[in-house]
Amino acid sequence: MVRESEFPDHFPTPPVWSPPGAPARCRGRHRPSHSFAWFLADGGDPAELLTGFLIDNGLPVRDVHMPARSAHPDATGTLCGAAVYVSAAAGAVLAGGPAGAPTPVPGIPDVVAVLYTHGRPETPTAGGAFSVGAWVESWSRTQHAAAVAGVREAIARGDVYQVNLVGHASAPYTGDPAAALARVAALPGARYGGVLAGDGWAIACASPETLVQVRDGRVITRPIKGTRPATEAGRRELLDSAKERAEHVMIVDLERNDLARLPGVGPVRVDELFAVRRWCGLWQAESVVSAPLTGGLALPELLRAVCPGGSVTGAPKLAALGQIAGWEPVGRGVSMGALGWVGPDHVDLGLSIRTVAVDGARVHAWAGGGITWGSDPVAEVDEAAAKAAPIRAALAG
Repeated sequence: MVRESEFPDHFPTPPVWSPPGAPARCRGRHRPSHSFAWFLADGGDPAELLTGFLIDNGLPVRDVHMPARSAHPDATGTLCGAAVYVSAAAGAVLAGGPAGAPTPVPGIPDVVAVLYTHGRPETPTAGGAFSVGAWVESWSRTQHAAAVAGVREAIARGDVYQVNLVGHASAPYTGDPAAALARVAALPGARYGGVLAGDGWAIACASPETLVQVRDGRVITRPIKGTRPATEAGRRELLDSAKERAEHVMIVDLERNDLARLPGVGPVRVDELFAVRRWCGLWQAESVVSAPLTGGLALPELLRAVCPGGSVTGAPKLAALGQIAGWEPVGRGVSMGALGWVGPDHVDLGLSIRTVAVDGARVHAWAGGGITWGSDPVAEVDEAAAKAAPIRAALAG
């Protein structure tokens, strides 16, 4: 079943929110007009259904190689683009792998698109009172470490080379979450900072990682792998770590292969390898992989090639998805999927790491890391906690 709806004229645009990946020049002017939603239980091909919705509403995503350009792209009432979200489970289905454990946020669709037009600029206003209760983890430190050890055994057997393990935590909340979600979206280094909201739910993203971008005749991905505290000692340790570099290069090779599978793409190259960048209080290693577009490329082909992202699955991707489904007790929900923007002239989807969700009662967050043969279980548990800490602090204010 396809769920499409039209927002009424009085739909309250959240005053402190901007959709993830939306053009900065349009900030404060986005007005939702129509939306699309798809759940795993609906059946059908979500990539094709999403593409049909976007095309029917004026976005030329059947061939992203040939963007459309409006004579007055920023005029009031014109189509700006669409915020697009694909869950980790939907991405796994697109890749032909298992969807994993059930999502802890079943009220949030697995694929969402919200179309936005340009309106008059609005002045941001603050949200109301908000407080977060005690966090409940999906697994204990001991259980997380045991899963890391289990993945290492699978690597020793030759079943897989690398697996990304992710844990979930949730907490009750009271009050208006708007300002707290805006704080998450505004964390330093959040290339895809923004909030996407629906009926009774919202997703706040602080992701620094580009899953896929199509712009100016090139397709680009920027995998991130490798984390240390944002100190001089942490930077040196990251640069000197043979384990982190091997883990990173393995994912770069996987992403090169993902792009090479696309039709209408020229030679794939690594533009930048293992560059150290900062996200909040952490150093992270990022590479840039790209290829020229030489022919037609449709959005469904793009999504099937890159979803779910290699840096949050592992290598080989399908074998890693099997390990993930076997070890993670709670589904990845809105995290580790795709979240970003599809405009008339470009596609820019971030990987939904550093991402939280709220439903009517609880706030949900996820964090994890890549496991290789050289992984230390305790260190991997600590790394996941370090990634979660800025998100929880932002929510708490």
